Amino acid sequence: MQMASFTGFLRTILIILLVYYGVKILMRIFAPFLARYMSKKMQEKFGGQFQQQPQQQDRNRPKDGETVIDKMPHQHQTSDKKVGEYIDYEEID
Repeated sequence: MQMASFTGFLRTILIILLVYYGVKILMRIFAPFLARYMSKKMQEKFGGQFQQQPQQQDRNRPKDGETVIDKMPHQHQTSDKKVGEYIDYEEID
């Protein structure tokens, strides 16, 4: 069975710290570019939805002079008279 050496432990801690600070520095450099790219993509997405919306509303709008009857079909609902038992509660002091 091998025992861990003190130098191996220090080297492992040093590697972990270097990776952590390296990623932290790289994120400071690349975060503005990433944020700009994501905001541009979201702007394109929302802009496309905004331009499609008036076109869809025009298709659904009836033309002038056209009569539109919008009726919902009558749904037959059968109610069950055996709903349950009524229980009267009283407060006890």
